[in-house]
Amino acid sequence: MKILAFSDLHLARNRAAELVAASADADLVIGAGDYCNGRQALNQAMEMLSGITAPMVLVPGNAESTEELARAAPDGVHVLHGSGMTLDGVELFGLGYGVPVTPFGDWYCDLTEAEAEELLNRCDRADILITHSPPKSCGDVTSQGLSVGSVAVRDAIERIQPEFAFCGHIHDSWGARGRIGRTQVANLGPTVNWFEVET
Repeated sequence: MKILAFSDLHLARNRAAELVAASADADLVIGAGDYCNGRQALNQAMEMLSGITAPMVLVPGNAESTEELARAAPDGVHVLHGSGMTLDGVELFGLGYGVPVTPFGDWYCDLTEAEAEELLNRCDRADILITHSPPKSCGDVTSQGLSVGSVAVRDAIERIQPEFAFCGHIHDSWGARGRIGRTQVANLGPTVNWFEVET
């Protein structure tokens, strides 16, 4: 299975056009959150991605709620948050929102580490774990050199050991890659990122 994955579109029209064009070669498209800005213009962001005809799985970021994303997403798009699914034999589990709680304001969609752990404990196994927030100490370094990733996400990766863990959220670490055990971790960013999974 050929997978196109991205995060943090933030209404960037040129990035969306690149993703739509590339998606013609994808068997699956995965979005790891933050399609709009500050809970605004999510419908516009989804319209930008409406040219994608491949199956698409999205998790919410801290800029949109699960309910908002489910309402705005095109027909047939799967929204995962504390939930999983199997597509053509590939097991996926998703967790959106900012973890730990972000300092940006009460209107952001965030989870505490304990809340995230509770939702991630629903997952016993997955080939791909999709989270908006990166795991602690992998793809989570800010421009000030601070490691701000999630302990709960890291613990889940260590426990489940998926083949891939996709994330975003920390813009300064877009493009960062790493490993936690057998798992390849990728902070995606709003660019075209290709991955392959055996089915």
